[in-house]
Amino acid sequence: MTQRDATPSRDTGADRTERELREALSALADGVRAAPDAYRTARGEWLRRERRRRLVLAVLIAVVFTLATLIGLWVLNRTPADPGVIFSGTGSHAGVSLPGSPTGTSLPPSHP
Repeated sequence: MTQRDATPSRDTGADRTERELREALSALADGVRAAPDAYRTARGEWLRRERRRRLVLAVLIAVVFTLATLIGLWVLNRTPADPGVIFSGTGSHAGVSLPGSPTGTSLPPSHP
């Protein structure tokens, strides 16, 4: 029986476990040696991934912008064959005929 076993310990079970775990992790950490170029390698990989993310984002933005532009142009170019209701000249309102315009084209009177 050793002196340590004979004397009552003030450490509770949780304190002793924590102390032993701390000592074991400290011994393990003392034995670990980082590679000399580990930081440079990790930073290079991170920068490569960041460049790739930015490139993918730029391509995605360009694709979305191009699709939106093409869809907008396609919608605008789908004009109906008939001239429409606004300038058809079939209304019964009193309008002002434009000089030199084809018959039937009119504008409403202007307000002062």
